[in-house]
Amino acid sequence: MEIIARRNHKLIYRDGDTLVKRFDESYARSEILNEAINQVRMAEAGLNVPRIHAVTVIDGGSAIVMDFVEGKTFWELFCAEPENQAELMRRFVGIQRDIHSRKHLLLTKYVDKLKRKILSSDLDASTRYDLSMRLDAMRPHTHVLHGDFIPSNVLITPSGVPCILDCSHASQGNATADAVKSYLLFRMEGLDDFAEAYIAEFCLQANVTRAYVNEWIPLIAAAQLVRTEDGKRREMLLAWTTEEY
Repeated sequence: MEIIARRNHKLIYRDGDTLVKRFDESYARSEILNEAINQVRMAEAGLNVPRIHAVTVIDGGSAIVMDFVEGKTFWELFCAEPENQAELMRRFVGIQRDIHSRKHLLLTKYVDKLKRKILSSDLDASTRYDLSMRLDAMRPHTHVLHGDFIPSNVLITPSGVPCILDCSHASQGNATADAVKSYLLFRMEGLDDFAEAYIAEFCLQANVTRAYVNEWIPLIAAAQLVRTEDGKRREMLLAWTTEEY
């Protein structure tokens, strides 16, 4: 067994030709099954994702067993080739745009997820209502969304084929909302320059304005509050929910 990552309540390791994600008892089995289903649906939409072998129990914890895919993540590429960042960013965003070009109508609607999170956040009632109304006014879309599109979740195989990892947050909805989620995740990690380069490239490839991007920032930030406990990150998210763009 080769341990790849230890995360809160989760162990990821290689076992021969398979990769195992084992969860502790804090994860509801329905969440784990939903992650596996999302990954299968991403494959059905024509995307290259690791093939699921089983959802099972290992050492008392629920686990997803899938293909182990050789390659380098985009994060590794960005770190190894800083002189090629512009070209790597174009390719990284291009992969996200390819995801957005797909459809799978059985994926959860992202606006429904956002609304539930906004309404269950600890924002005051008037702010929750205002953000909820603003979300309702957004035009509905049915693009496949990754939901956690960051460089460590995109792998390039030795043959140059991208492989999409970690489909637990996959849904369908507005592509710009998916990009704003990535943008805010980069900002919360302190990668401001990277975030700005990323969102500029997304606007270019998706042919959307920065003003339209900004409309989504308070909505995504409010939803992100629900699972964010770190004080500094919460301060950033709270500021984004009330900032005027």
